Amino acid sequence: MASCSLSSAWTAKQNKVFEKALVEYDEDTADRWHKVARAVGGKSAEEVKRHYQLLVEDILRIETGQMPRANYHSAGIRG
Repeated sequence: MASCSLSSAWTAKQNKVFEKALVEYDEDTADRWHKVARAVGGKSAEEVKRHYQLLVEDILRIETGQMPRANYHSAGIRG
């Protein structure tokens, strides 16, 4: 596995901003990844695009039963 740089680590706050930015800048938005990166801060357009691709891959694994769904209620996390 490749080593991760500090810039590739995502905080919970960055993930929340990332999710909100994906809603604000949908797939039809010009320069979407640059705008999402600007909203998140500290990430490049390529980093946010790759983060999105990994998210999509995770969703596909969950939907196909290759990865269990997170059980947030048993972990004591409330949304």
